[in-house]
Amino acid sequence: MTDKHTAGRRLWAAVLMILIAAPALFPVRLFAASAIDDLTLGSPFTGLAVPAPRAAEAAPASGVFDGQADRIYYLSPWQVDMSQVPAAPAAGSDADKEDLAVVRRWQVERTEAQCQAAKAQTDATYDDFFGAVSPFGNPAADEVEKIFSKVRTDTGSIVYLLKEKYKRPRPFLRDPALTPCIAKASGYSYPSGHAATARVFGLMLSALVPANAGTYMRYADLSALNRVISGVHHPSDIEAGKTLGDAIYKALRQNNNFNADMDTLRRDLKR
Repeated sequence: MTDKHTAGRRLWAAVLMILIAAPALFPVRLFAASAIDDLTLGSPFTGLAVPAPRAAEAAPASGVFDGQADRIYYLSPWQVDMSQVPAAPAAGSDADKEDLAVVRRWQVERTEAQCQAAKAQTDATYDDFFGAVSPFGNPAADEVEKIFSKVRTDTGSIVYLLKEKYKRPRPFLRDPALTPCIAKASGYSYPSGHAATARVFGLMLSALVPANAGTYMRYADLSALNRVISGVHHPSDIEAGKTLGDAIYKALRQNNNFNADMDTLRRDLKR
């Protein structure tokens, strides 16, 4: 046997010993079937061939309200009376079926302009929702944005707890025929964090400029509806979000830090 053949056999033996010993040395998940399938051998043997990269599946867009915040600015969840927020419709119930039917109808009837409006509000910021009618200017001053951002953070933590409680899937996950016209949001569907946040913001603006309250609340309602039009929420998700927003705003008005920030916002109003 030639030296070349002997060297080849020794190399094969070394590879086999590594594969046999590997599970004891490394985490099992590294040697799952999918990982082993990616190890291909050339012929004649020239070493481990580099596997071709697999096509990556498009991941859902990270949701604004997918987790609790690291801190609380005004409210702990237990300070909010959530008793008026109804339970999510039971899967397969008449209310649940009607929810999906409405989303299907919007998928047929929505316009490109409506989809673009929904896309522009993906981040659920103050300027996203109210930039066009803002009493602070557009864009709002950093001081104004920070206050609304704190409110959104607290609202998001409360929304997250209810999402985890009901674990309602997004409509497009329940019906493959539904195709959102914005990025597919991750996280659960009920209640809508966008609807809750827009509602709280609208109530804040209405308290600051009562003469324009009707306009602010219409913008809040439209921001909530955009989530149904675009296909990432059911109608009952946004109604629950609005109800939750009312409860959150009521609790905020009992908080001294929030009221101090409302005074700051009053000073920042355009004259």
